[in-house]
Amino acid sequence: MSFVNELKNNNMKPLVVLLTSFVIAVFAIKIVKKEYDLNLSARIAMSIMLCFTAIGHFAFTKGMSMMIPQFIPYKTNLVYITGLFEILLAIGLLIPKFKVISGWALIIFLLFMLSANIYGSINNVNYQKGTFDGNGLYYLWFRIPLQLMFIAWIYLSTIRVL
Repeated sequence: MSFVNELKNNNMKPLVVLLTSFVIAVFAIKIVKKEYDLNLSARIAMSIMLCFTAIGHFAFTKGMSMMIPQFIPYKTNLVYITGLFEILLAIGLLIPKFKVISGWALIIFLLFMLSANIYGSINNVNYQKGTFDGNGLYYLWFRIPLQLMFIAWIYLSTIRVL
């Protein structure tokens, strides 16, 4: 699959949302504060991306619940809870008092979500359609580096501020 196919298959939309939001935040903060604040811009962008991906938990609940291993009960409820958790952490990133704890919680959360992505890929889950005709293991060649980039982004903008 090509870069364009990945974008069409919605695998790159969170990355596009993150990077676009970051660029807009950088310039908006420069206009308001008269200086650049890359860490704040990065947290704003991650918050926007998290809210964007949280919508998927409510729009594609069936498909996302298929990404959870069979032995875990209450899959639908878990998908809703993780969507709400993403929104709460997105808010936490923007509150200075909670940004570090939110950053650590997000890193742990993303590691758990990576296991769901691996399970979903092994089982060819297409989370948007709620079917088993997804991209399979090929998806992981993109998703794993993306997830690691998200973790680094969070770490560098909330925990080890540059």
